[in-house]
Amino acid sequence: MTVREKVVRAAVRLFAEKGFEATTVREIVEVAGVTKGGLYHYFESKDDLLFEIYAAMLRMQTRRMETIAESDLPLAERLHAIIADVVVTSIADLDAATVFFQSFPLLEKSKQVQVRAERRTYHERVRDLVSEGQRTGVFRADVPADLVINYHFGAIHRLGMWYHVEGELSGEQVAGHFADLMLRSLRP
Repeated sequence: MTVREKVVRAAVRLFAEKGFEATTVREIVEVAGVTKGGLYHYFESKDDLLFEIYAAMLRMQTRRMETIAESDLPLAERLHAIIADVVVTSIADLDAATVFFQSFPLLEKSKQVQVRAERRTYHERVRDLVSEGQRTGVFRADVPADLVINYHFGAIHRLGMWYHVEGELSGEQVAGHFADLMLRSLRP
């Protein structure tokens, strides 16, 4: 594992346990087993670390979503796979997702703007699939695509508030249910 990876993993763990504001840089470097210089070589501040936690997840999820969106699968299957994938990948790194969504308001404003723009791009791409399905009769058209997307992604963004690995449903089961619910809500 690289120094950068050690720092990010330590930060995620500490931010999840203690909260972003209560965690010090000193604690991060101690848990990571690196020097402050090692941390500052990659990140200028705790704020940069928090931003990277989210950005890394969003980059990965966006790549996966684009691969599915561009596939030859029928539209409904692509949308199902995208929703299931974002749930599975969020649960797979639930501490990072939870830390980010709880600490987002603490990011400096310019980083908040950047994050919102990147997240909006992801959501708009998925919304475009819903709109395409509405135009072609695959999905019902009486509910605005933006409302569908905001409703479903709002629920996904709150997984960290209630999902527990030791609960009765696996991440894959939750993902399947979320995707099924979205498609059922769009059924003509």
